[in-house]
Amino acid sequence: MEFSQEEPNKVSLKKFESMLKTNHVLFFDSDEFENIIHHYLNQGKVSLAKKAIKLGLDQHPTSTNLKLFQVEIFVFENKLKDANQLLDALYVLESSNEEVYIQKANILSKEDKHEDAIKVLNRALDLSEETSELHSLIGMEYLFLDNFEEAKQSFMRCLAEDSEDYSSLYNVMYCFDFLNENVEAINFLNAYLDKHPYSEVGWHQLGKQYYTIKDYKKSLSAYEFAIISDDTFVGAYIEKGKVLEKLKRYNEAIENYALTLELEDPTSFALLRLGCCHEKLGQNKLAKQYYYQTVKEDPLLDKGWIAITKFYNKQKNYQKALYYINKAINIDEDNVSYWKLYAKINHRLNFLEESERGYKRAIELGNYELTSWLQRADILVQLGEFESASFNLIQAAEFYPENAEIEFRLTGIYYTLLETEKASYHLKNAFTFDKEFLIVIEELFPFVYQSTTFKKALKKLQ
Repeated sequence: MEFSQEEPNKVSLKKFESMLKTNHVLFFDSDEFENIIHHYLNQGKVSLAKKAIKLGLDQHPTSTNLKLFQVEIFVFENKLKDANQLLDALYVLESSNEEVYIQKANILSKEDKHEDAIKVLNRALDLSEETSELHSLIGMEYLFLDNFEEAKQSFMRCLAEDSEDYSSLYNVMYCFDFLNENVEAINFLNAYLDKHPYSEVGWHQLGKQYYTIKDYKKSLSAYEFAIISDDTFVGAYIEKGKVLEKLKRYNEAIENYALTLELEDPTSFALLRLGCCHEKLGQNKLAKQYYYQTVKEDPLLDKGWIAITKFYNKQKNYQKALYYINKAINIDEDNVSYWKLYAKINHRLNFLEESERGYKRAIELGNYELTSWLQRADILVQLGEFESASFNLIQAAEFYPENAEIEFRLTGIYYTLLETEKASYHLKNAFTFDKEFLIVIEELFPFVYQSTTFKKALKKLQ
């Protein structure tokens, strides 16, 4: 809990810090030490908390709460053996203290003994009058076990005790989402909202569920109720804007995104969506303005750089598009779609080596679309790298067997390399799969297409 700002507690803190500076040991009662330790732990000042615990136990060696703080520090420092020994001693003295069980469960959880932790927490439930925190801890243990159904039930019990425990509500929704139970989630939220009709978080979550199942009208309605419940709820305006975009109501989406800029400091997401909406409306000057504001707000947002890249790509300003796609790749160099776009832009600029590099990188990252294999092969052919092109196509054939486009390309390559036996083999395959793609030879290998050797081989198959 937060350190109380009431005057006596502030005095205790000042008195304690003064004591540390002067080395004059002063007396504090155990409650004062507890407040001081709470304060330092919440501030992340572990070393000061440890000093307070040590001094506290020196003055109050039988205080259970101070010993529990010591356990907490042991767990934080991963001194689990020391923590267990101290807990065992506390259990003998206070076997009905629920905090002893909570700390024991915490240790078991750190040891990846989540089922044992759940058993201990269930024992604590029998001792506690307020069980919301315990159900939450049990829910988290079930999440560690990937038991989303039980986790969901635990977090629901938290909500039954405290309807405004939004952390538990989010966790319930997380479980529903993981279980792909969108309809069940909607039913749950509607029941929740029947009892709590002004819960902006409930309406917000309902909107997200309707959005997931593509019921955009109901999603929009839910977000409107969230805003009625709290007209400063930025998240609801953002989500409402996304729905309006899906409904192609771009002007209304712009209004909602713009409102978020008035309510809070500008977010890169809202600026980006404003840019996209203006671009959809053909307002390119405004679109560009918001795109640049996006990357100014967050220079590490690769989606912002990609939006600018695509903007210039559509304008056929490929030099600028290339400049900005490189910025996006520098941020996320493992993004397949970025490398494909990089390859296409370089191809437009006739930078064939770089274009081939882009397709190669996309394939290395797991993009096995046929077009990527074929585009790379065609560029390698243009570069005169026939052996690399053939190797690339043989790899592609593993993913796309009996593909005429691949076989005709291999035919052209092997005729070019004067490997007529291999060329004839692939030509037969290509004709068997789909002879309509003969045009590949005509367009990509015109010299082969006009050669006597090829015409003779073709005549035998026709």
